[in-house]
Amino acid sequence: MLHETLWRACQDIAEACRRHPFVRGLEDGSLDPGVFRRYVAQDAFFLQAFARAYALAAARSRDLETLSAFCELLNGVWEELKLHASYAQKLGIDTAHVQPNPATRAYVDFLLATAWHGEMDVIMAAMTPCMRLYGYLGVELAKTRTSGNPYQEWIATYSGSDFGELVARLEALLDKLAPDAPAVREAYRYAMQCELNFFSAVMEEDP
Repeated sequence: MLHETLWRACQDIAEACRRHPFVRGLEDGSLDPGVFRRYVAQDAFFLQAFARAYALAAARSRDLETLSAFCELLNGVWEELKLHASYAQKLGIDTAHVQPNPATRAYVDFLLATAWHGEMDVIMAAMTPCMRLYGYLGVELAKTRTSGNPYQEWIATYSGSDFGELVARLEALLDKLAPDAPAVREAYRYAMQCELNFFSAVMEEDP
Protein backbone atom coordinates (compact mmCIF):
# COMPACT_ATOMS: atom_id res chain seq x y z
CA MET A 1 0.00 0.00 0.00
CA LEU A 2 1.26 3.47 -0.89
CA HIS A 3 0.46 4.96 2.52
CA GLU A 4 2.69 2.38 4.19
CA THR A 5 5.52 3.01 1.72
CA LEU A 6 5.41 6.77 2.29
CA TRP A 7 5.20 6.41 6.06
CA ARG A 8 8.18 4.04 6.16
CA ALA A 9 10.19 6.42 3.98
CA CYS A 10 9.69 9.13 6.61
CA GLN A 11 10.42 7.09 9.73
CA ASP A 12 13.41 9.30 10.52
CA ILE A 13 11.13 12.33 10.84
CA ALA A 14 8.41 10.37 12.64
CA GLU A 15 10.89 9.19 15.26
CA ALA A 16 12.35 12.69 15.59
CA CYS A 17 8.81 13.86 16.40
CA ARG A 18 8.35 10.99 18.86
CA ARG A 19 11.55 11.97 20.69
CA HIS A 20 10.89 15.70 20.51
CA PRO A 21 10.85 17.52 23.88
CA PHE A 22 7.34 18.78 23.13
CA VAL A 23 5.99 15.26 22.64
CA ARG A 24 7.91 13.85 25.60
CA GLY A 25 6.46 16.62 27.73
CA LEU A 26 2.94 15.63 26.69
CA GLU A 27 3.75 12.02 27.48
CA ASP A 28 4.86 12.51 31.07
CA GLY A 29 2.88 15.67 31.81
CA SER A 30 5.97 17.83 32.26
CA LEU A 31 5.33 20.17 29.33
CA ASP A 32 5.36 23.79 30.40
CA PRO A 33 1.75 25.10 30.41
CA GLY A 34 2.90 28.20 28.55
CA VAL A 35 4.27 26.07 25.74
CA PHE A 36 1.02 24.12 25.54
CA ARG A 37 -0.90 27.38 25.44
CA ARG A 38 1.17 28.51 22.45
CA TYR A 39 0.66 25.12 20.83
CA VAL A 40 -3.13 25.32 21.19
CA ALA A 41 -3.19 28.77 19.61
CA GLN A 42 -0.97 27.79 16.69
CA ASP A 43 -2.72 24.47 16.14
CA ALA A 44 -6.13 26.13 16.11
CA PHE A 45 -4.88 28.45 13.36
CA PHE A 46 -3.47 25.46 11.48
CA LEU A 47 -6.64 23.38 11.80
CA GLN A 48 -8.78 26.16 10.38
CA ALA A 49 -6.56 26.16 7.31
CA PHE A 50 -6.57 22.35 7.23
CA ALA A 51 -10.38 22.43 7.15
CA ARG A 52 -10.28 24.86 4.22
CA ALA A 53 -7.87 22.56 2.39
CA TYR A 54 -10.29 19.66 2.86
CA ALA A 55 -13.11 21.82 1.54
CA LEU A 56 -11.07 22.74 -1.54
CA ALA A 57 -10.21 19.10 -2.11
CA ALA A 58 -13.88 18.15 -1.76
CA ALA A 59 -14.83 20.75 -4.35
CA ARG A 60 -12.35 19.19 -6.78
CA SER A 61 -13.57 15.63 -6.19
CA ARG A 62 -14.46 13.74 -9.35
CA ASP A 63 -16.78 11.12 -7.90
CA LEU A 64 -19.34 10.87 -5.14
CA GLU A 65 -17.34 8.41 -3.05
CA THR A 66 -14.37 10.77 -2.86
CA LEU A 67 -16.62 13.75 -2.11
CA SER A 68 -18.27 11.80 0.72
CA ALA A 69 -14.90 10.84 2.17
CA PHE A 70 -13.67 14.42 2.19
CA CYS A 71 -16.88 15.59 3.89
CA GLU A 72 -16.41 12.95 6.57
CA LEU A 73 -12.79 14.01 7.09
CA LEU A 74 -13.79 17.67 7.23
CA ASN A 75 -16.25 16.82 9.99
CA GLY A 76 -13.39 15.18 11.87
CA VAL A 77 -11.44 18.44 11.75
CA TRP A 78 -14.45 20.25 13.21
CA GLU A 79 -14.37 17.81 16.11
CA GLU A 80 -10.69 18.62 16.65
CA LEU A 81 -11.50 22.32 16.56
CA LYS A 82 -14.10 21.76 19.28
CA LEU A 83 -11.39 20.21 21.46
CA HIS A 84 -9.17 23.21 20.82
CA ALA A 85 -12.05 25.54 21.61
CA SER A 86 -12.42 23.91 25.01
CA TYR A 87 -8.69 24.28 25.62
CA ALA A 88 -8.82 27.88 24.43
CA GLN A 89 -11.65 28.71 26.81
CA LYS A 90 -9.75 27.25 29.75
CA LEU A 91 -6.51 28.97 28.77
CA GLY A 92 -7.96 32.33 27.77
CA ILE A 93 -6.91 32.12 24.10
CA ASP A 94 -8.66 34.15 21.42
CA THR A 95 -8.33 31.71 18.52
CA ALA A 96 -9.89 34.23 16.13
CA HIS A 97 -6.86 36.51 16.41
CA VAL A 98 -3.88 34.15 16.49
CA GLN A 99 -0.71 35.38 14.81
CA PRO A 100 0.94 32.36 13.19
CA ASN A 101 4.63 31.82 13.77
CA PRO A 102 6.84 31.30 10.69
CA ALA A 103 6.66 27.49 10.89
CA THR A 104 2.86 27.48 11.11
CA ARG A 105 2.60 30.01 8.29
CA ALA A 106 4.90 27.97 6.05
CA TYR A 107 2.89 24.80 6.68
CA VAL A 108 -0.47 26.51 6.11
CA ASP A 109 0.72 28.25 2.94
CA PHE A 110 1.98 24.93 1.58
CA LEU A 111 -1.29 23.13 2.27
CA LEU A 112 -3.54 25.82 0.85
CA ALA A 113 -1.39 26.41 -2.23
CA THR A 114 -1.37 22.67 -2.88
CA ALA A 115 -5.14 22.40 -2.37
CA TRP A 116 -5.74 25.31 -4.75
CA HIS A 117 -3.28 24.47 -7.49
CA GLY A 118 -1.95 20.93 -7.04
CA GLU A 119 -3.13 17.72 -8.61
CA MET A 120 -5.28 15.49 -6.42
CA ASP A 121 -2.48 12.98 -5.82
CA VAL A 122 -0.19 15.67 -4.44
CA ILE A 123 -3.03 17.16 -2.37
CA MET A 124 -3.54 13.78 -0.72
CA ALA A 125 0.17 13.39 -0.05
CA ALA A 126 0.35 16.84 1.52
CA MET A 127 -2.64 16.31 3.83
CA THR A 128 -2.09 12.76 5.04
CA PRO A 129 1.04 13.19 7.23
CA CYS A 130 -0.63 15.45 9.81
CA MET A 131 -3.27 12.92 10.75
CA ARG A 132 -1.04 9.89 10.32
CA LEU A 133 1.60 11.37 12.62
CA TYR A 134 -0.90 12.41 15.30
CA GLY A 135 -2.49 8.97 15.23
CA TYR A 136 0.94 7.41 15.65
CA LEU A 137 1.93 9.74 18.48
CA GLY A 138 -1.38 9.28 20.26
CA VAL A 139 -1.03 5.48 20.27
CA GLU A 140 2.61 5.67 21.37
CA LEU A 141 1.92 8.09 24.20
CA ALA A 142 -1.07 6.09 25.39
CA LYS A 143 1.33 3.27 26.23
CA THR A 144 2.64 5.42 29.09
CA ARG A 145 0.26 6.10 31.95
CA THR A 146 1.29 9.05 34.11
CA SER A 147 -0.96 9.71 37.08
CA GLY A 148 -2.49 13.17 36.97
CA ASN A 149 -1.13 13.97 33.51
CA PRO A 150 -2.76 17.30 32.51
CA TYR A 151 -2.44 16.33 28.84
CA GLN A 152 -4.28 13.02 29.10
CA GLU A 153 -7.24 14.38 27.14
CA TRP A 154 -4.93 15.20 24.22
CA ILE A 155 -3.45 11.69 24.33
CA ALA A 156 -6.90 10.08 24.57
CA THR A 157 -8.17 12.03 21.57
CA TYR A 158 -5.38 11.04 19.21
CA SER A 159 -5.10 7.46 20.43
CA GLY A 160 -8.86 6.89 20.22
CA SER A 161 -10.65 4.68 17.73
CA ASP A 162 -12.62 7.60 16.23
CA PHE A 163 -9.44 9.38 15.23
CA GLY A 164 -7.89 6.13 14.07
CA GLU A 165 -10.81 5.54 11.75
CA LEU A 166 -10.34 8.97 10.19
CA VAL A 167 -6.65 8.27 9.64
CA ALA A 168 -7.52 4.98 7.93
CA ARG A 169 -10.11 6.76 5.77
CA LEU A 170 -7.59 9.36 4.66
CA GLU A 171 -4.90 6.78 3.92
CA ALA A 172 -7.39 4.74 1.89
CA LEU A 173 -8.08 7.86 -0.20
CA LEU A 174 -4.35 8.39 -0.65
CA ASP A 175 -3.97 4.82 -1.90
CA LYS A 176 -6.91 5.30 -4.27
CA LEU A 177 -5.96 8.66 -5.74
CA ALA A 178 -2.16 8.78 -5.75
CA PRO A 179 0.56 6.83 -7.53
CA ASP A 180 4.03 6.25 -6.09
CA ALA A 181 5.59 9.22 -7.85
CA PRO A 182 8.40 11.67 -6.98
CA ALA A 183 6.02 14.61 -6.51
CA VAL A 184 3.86 12.55 -4.14
CA ARG A 185 6.87 11.45 -2.08
CA GLU A 186 8.20 15.01 -1.99
CA ALA A 187 4.90 16.48 -0.76
CA TYR A 188 4.49 13.80 1.91
CA ARG A 189 8.00 14.26 3.25
CA TYR A 190 7.76 18.05 3.21
CA ALA A 191 4.53 17.89 5.24
CA MET A 192 6.22 15.57 7.73
CA GLN A 193 9.09 18.03 8.08
CA CYS A 194 6.55 20.82 8.62
CA GLU A 195 5.12 18.84 11.54
CA LEU A 196 8.53 18.57 13.17
CA ASN A 197 9.19 22.26 12.55
CA PHE A 198 5.82 23.08 14.12
CA PHE A 199 6.73 21.29 17.37
CA SER A 200 10.09 23.04 17.52
CA ALA A 201 8.60 26.46 16.87
CA VAL A 202 6.13 26.32 19.76
CA MET A 203 8.99 25.34 22.09
CA GLU A 204 11.20 28.19 20.87
CA GLU A 205 8.70 31.08 20.75
CA ASP A 206 9.07 33.89 23.23
CA PRO A 207 6.32 33.73 25.86
